[in-house]
Amino acid sequence: MFFNFGGVNRNVIYGLLIALAVISLYNMGVAGIISLLLTLPAVIVAITFHEFAHAWTADKLGDTTPRSQGRLNLNPISHLDFFGFILMIFTHIGWGKPVQINPNNFNSNKSRAFCETMVSLAGPLTNFILAIVATIAYYALNIWCRGFLLTNLGEIIAIFLNVLIAVNIGLGTFNLIPLPPLDGEKIFRHLLPFKIQEWLITNYTTLYYVFIILWMFGVLEMIVAPVISTISNLIYTGVGTIFSLFI
Repeated sequence: MFFNFGGVNRNVIYGLLIALAVISLYNMGVAGIISLLLTLPAVIVAITFHEFAHAWTADKLGDTTPRSQGRLNLNPISHLDFFGFILMIFTHIGWGKPVQINPNNFNSNKSRAFCETMVSLAGPLTNFILAIVATIAYYALNIWCRGFLLTNLGEIIAIFLNVLIAVNIGLGTFNLIPLPPLDGEKIFRHLLPFKIQEWLITNYTTLYYVFIILWMFGVLEMIVAPVISTISNLIYTGVGTIFSLFI
């Protein structure tokens, strides 16, 4: 996710997000908090690969800015933003360190709009690929252990894979919402007429606040939840069907 604050007052945003985290914690209860903490490894993997994908794609398209800033690696420390990570744990929505790019460095034989779109798309696409890989691993684990009770380690791995699938699908889908500061805003903006693009850029700050308000009141969750469910079913069904062909 390219999560940056642009012209938005950071203190206002932090205040709103902290309030949201406190409310979520209060409603979650002890059991919910313990369950959420079990998702830590999955969240680390999802965010790390998401941000690395942005950096890697930008580098391949000619912009070495992420490389010079040490972002071309899978070390979580290079990609996790502490505040965004904590919010991801408490509220299911967060971000990593924004990958900085310089569009002027992109390959001259490709349009700037194309390069920016590809860099933005790389993060969510990588999350979906990870979800598919984790689903394949989950089915393989079940087939391997068929007829036997899963060991404690096997059960832990199965739970982790399911959480990893859910986190990656959720992160990938949420980031496709066409509102700043999400990747979707940059992906879909370039598909619109130039005048509309100008309007979106001019009203970036206003749209940012719209995003925060819709997030806080659960509107975005209502919109995205059915999409996440549909994508999850497609991935599980698709992978399951392929495995059934070889059993």
